[in-house]
Amino acid sequence: MSDHDPLARFHEWFGQARAAGVTAPEAMALATSTADGLPSVRMVLLKTADESGFAFYTNLESRKGEELAANPQAALLFHWSPLGRQIRIEGPVERVSDEDADAYFRSRPLRSRIAATASPQSRPIADRAELERLVEATRERFPGDEVPLPPHWGGFRLTPSSYEFWEHGDDRLHDRLRYERTDEGWRTERLAP
Repeated sequence: MSDHDPLARFHEWFGQARAAGVTAPEAMALATSTADGLPSVRMVLLKTADESGFAFYTNLESRKGEELAANPQAALLFHWSPLGRQIRIEGPVERVSDEDADAYFRSRPLRSRIAATASPQSRPIADRAELERLVEATRERFPGDEVPLPPHWGGFRLTPSSYEFWEHGDDRLHDRLRYERTDEGWRTERLAP
């Protein structure tokens, strides 16, 4: 593991979480806020993590989609309790390309594509029956396997400006290492627990 490369460190810890059998190691808390700073947080799934950033996909008209459009800054948190580890990542967010969103959307199971097309995510609905009617109408509109990328669906990519790696230590002597992006690369500092 390179102590100077936080992405390599992330992939090492992520691989160890997967090898240890952590349920859904790709699950991450995504914190966003409105343009005037009202925060919200929810769980989403990491789809890619590479030099271009950390990508996830969603309904662009959902609360998170609207908040990211109004305030394109976010924070991610991976928490792997069985390993006593967590990683915080913060930075600016931008939309992924339509081509990337379409490629990922087409890789999803048919039922997931239908649900993503049908659901007015984060909007009030009368009851469960209304949602089921929307899903059935979408199935009828797109018989077969071809469900095109809906205009209200896409992805976001967070480009890290900072990482914090936290590891449990006995007697509250946790290990915390922060990486901050500078013009010269990554600055690393150890934080008190």
